Amino acid sequence: MPENEFQKVKPHPAKAAGADRAAGGVRAVSAPGYCELAVTSNYTFLTGASHPEELVERAASLGHVAAGIADTNTLAGVVRAHAAGKEAGIAVAIGCRVVMQDAPAVIVYPASRAGYGRLCRLLTRGKRRAPKGECHLSLDDLLDHREDLLGIVEAPERTDESFVGTLRVLREAFDDDRLSLAVSVCGRAEDARRLGQMREIGARARVALVGTNRVLYHAPERRALQDVLTCIRLGCTIEEAGLRLEANAERHLKAGDEMARLLRACPGAAERSGEIASRACAFNLDQVRYEYPAEACPPGLTPAEYLAREAWAGAGARYPRGVPEKTRRSLEHELGLISELRYEAYFLTCYDIVRFARKAGILCQGRGGAANSAVCYCLGITEVDPATHSLLFERFVSRARGEPPDIDIDFEHERREEVLQYIYETYGRDRAALTAEVITYRGRSAVREVGKALGLPPDCVDALAKNLDRWGEGASEQRVREIGLNPRDATIARVIALSGQLIGFPRHLSQHVGGFVITQGSLCDLVPIENAAMEDRTVIEWDKDDIDAMGMLKIDCLGLGMLTCIRKSFELLEGVGVRGAGGGRLTIADVRSHERSDDAVYDMICRADTVGVFQIESRAQIATLPRMQPKCFYDLVVEVAIIRPGPIVGKLVHPYLKRRKKLEEPECIHPAFKDVLERTLGVPLFQEQVLQMAMIIADFSGSEAEELRRAMSFHRSEERMEKALARLRAAMTARSVEPAIQQRIVDSIKSFALYGFPESHAISFAFLAYFSVWLKVHRPVEFYTALLNCQPMGFYSTSTLVRDAKKHGLRILPVCVVHSDLNCTVMSDDTLRLGLKQLRGISRGSLEVLATQRAQEPWADLDDLLRRCLLSRDERRVLAEAGAFNALGHHRRSALWKVEAAPIDDLLSPLEAESVIPLHAMTSFERMAADYRTTKLTVGTH
Repeated sequence: MPENEFQKVKPHPAKAAGADRAAGGVRAVSAPGYCELAVTSNYTFLTGASHPEELVERAASLGHVAAGIADTNTLAGVVRAHAAGKEAGIAVAIGCRVVMQDAPAVIVYPASRAGYGRLCRLLTRGKRRAPKGECHLSLDDLLDHREDLLGIVEAPERTDESFVGTLRVLREAFDDDRLSLAVSVCGRAEDARRLGQMREIGARARVALVGTNRVLYHAPERRALQDVLTCIRLGCTIEEAGLRLEANAERHLKAGDEMARLLRACPGAAERSGEIASRACAFNLDQVRYEYPAEACPPGLTPAEYLAREAWAGAGARYPRGVPEKTRRSLEHELGLISELRYEAYFLTCYDIVRFARKAGILCQGRGGAANSAVCYCLGITEVDPATHSLLFERFVSRARGEPPDIDIDFEHERREEVLQYIYETYGRDRAALTAEVITYRGRSAVREVGKALGLPPDCVDALAKNLDRWGEGASEQRVREIGLNPRDATIARVIALSGQLIGFPRHLSQHVGGFVITQGSLCDLVPIENAAMEDRTVIEWDKDDIDAMGMLKIDCLGLGMLTCIRKSFELLEGVGVRGAGGGRLTIADVRSHERSDDAVYDMICRADTVGVFQIESRAQIATLPRMQPKCFYDLVVEVAIIRPGPIVGKLVHPYLKRRKKLEEPECIHPAFKDVLERTLGVPLFQEQVLQMAMIIADFSGSEAEELRRAMSFHRSEERMEKALARLRAAMTARSVEPAIQQRIVDSIKSFALYGFPESHAISFAFLAYFSVWLKVHRPVEFYTALLNCQPMGFYSTSTLVRDAKKHGLRILPVCVVHSDLNCTVMSDDTLRLGLKQLRGISRGSLEVLATQRAQEPWADLDDLLRRCLLSRDERRVLAEAGAFNALGHHRRSALWKVEAAPIDDLLSPLEAESVIPLHAMTSFERMAADYRTTKLTVGTH
């Protein structure tokens, strides 16, 4: 049989016809050429040394007929590759290297939309049966999903008859039309022997050969970084890695003629890659159609009719004296646009989730762009009236934005899991999952990992890492000199260079804090689903940028500790008879109705007496509040927004404060910005203002301004940011804006790359800040009790909060086994008692036993408690040392003597008669020290 009899792909008319179509403006694949199909990007974590975008751009520049991507057991990087292909004008073949536990690896490329769905389901099967980050697949799993998949078998280093047998099984399953055997020449001594071996095996198994270069990076200069990644993955230094590193720098993308020359011993192997690519490119991600689930509606109503009915009903409840004309017009406009863009079901889903939370007594509040919507306000999703604050709905949903809305809802952090599980139960695990978050290397983490891999001494690694800004872009030579190291030292120079390359590389996939994707059909037909590290959580492989690019809707269900604190305050207030306007439990709306007239709240804010309150409790806020002197709600909105890294880095804080005190006149960066910046005294504080500035000064469209906003996001790409700013500069130059003004505008915009707030977001948070201060002013005992029961939360330790409560005239009673519940409790209008949970060194189970036994029958004495409660000797010591036994007639040393004498193993035996205790009571200093050992705070003399 001739060697090359099976070297050519048999004609496949249906697939060939699909391959001839150009999708999304990319070049269609038709004539055979070369395409690298064994491509590993950095989404095969700590293995690939190039971003998907770099690989696609390099393939285009080399003249490949298409770009391929095939990471190991994942599709996490394919959306980025697809987007890069559109920009570079090259088709992208979406594939995956399927690594199995009982068979050699097979690179698979779907040749149709159905094949892509099977690949996603295959990966989901392997990931759902494995711990997070792993994928357990067998050959049978692959064979179950083989239809419409093109397979390329990668032979192991050592082959035997079992490999030939497996190859024959795969050929029978895939048929010779869809299966190939990979061959490569990577500059190793055994290449010629290996080629001959693969030709023989291919002929025996009747499987055609296809050439690959087993690519790990786009250009040879990335070889050093790939070596470092290998060391990080293996946990060794470069000197210890030995043969585990690649022998040379040949595993990069190469031109088609170079690959044909290297593979000349296997005629047709290079060309076959192009033929496979032509069939693989019949599918692209533009064919993946996301469909939002149709929300269940009452009989006889469409989603649009049901949404309108509920929105108008909510408006009647929000405005009992009649819906204002401005709000009425906004509702009509929003409902029409939502219906036109077919987002009704999305809004109804958020409405359903909020209704569930409210029925379950879980406090929640929408924020972000959703606060710009009158529909969201009337449905109860948000608490911000956009008419009152002149917020623009088009910042949230518009035709020009070209992207789906994104609603963020905060829930009590202690009960958010109930909401998440409700979503899973309502839609099912196959239709709902959390989005991923790509954890990337930043300055410090990159320096630490590279330094350890290159064998830099630990003290040098620490010196480099600790003296870098957390989110910095790496170690410059000047910075290295400043910390006392020599930047010209060979190892340190390599650390600086390679850590700079590593910044922005994905380290692993984590779960988003609460972003849910929900689909009408099976979600795992669109993207693989895997288990999260947390129990009962499942996560897709794409992050928020990916799902935005794919037009997939996301609902963010986030946790907020202050909402938990407020709900616990409500419960305590209800227990002492404090009611809301309607006679029921007090609500945030009841407090907000007095926000304009409650001078005591603003007086406390102006004094910077804000320890423990929401958003304005940090040291920076406390330093700014006396200078800012907020006197009204909008002042509080500005205060929430101004002490953020964006305005601080942009040097906007001091100009605003000076202008507020009339020490300087308000000045806009450009006269055209007067209307935009007037309410913030000429200083851009909000994302909306920055976008409006770009639209005015550069004549940006809504979509261009939105791209600028995306580039300013926290998980930003520096390259993407620079491209967006370059377009902005070019547009300003075309409109004859002076270079100095251009630079001021660019600096203002770049500063918002570090946490710039939308105005609607700041308003939502300002409501909670106001309410938390109101509680501290008017109901301090309930506020501090709830706050202590929510710890850990916020900036301050429990000890600091207790001292602040005492400063406000409250009595804090210590932990006591007779009087304390598990949580802190209100004893009177000026007194609270610490709960048993404040004790350190006692298990939750033991604390619950104490509470349960005491509830059944009060303690007769200390002997009775020790008999009835199964406590370890260490737990008894903690209770005694903390003074928790004092109410049973024992001072701390007396109790310690008693618990040491009490038996542990035989709980039924009588305690020995108490002898004279020769220990004196502790001094005040000793009691304080014991308090800090057992509860990390003291309620006595400090």
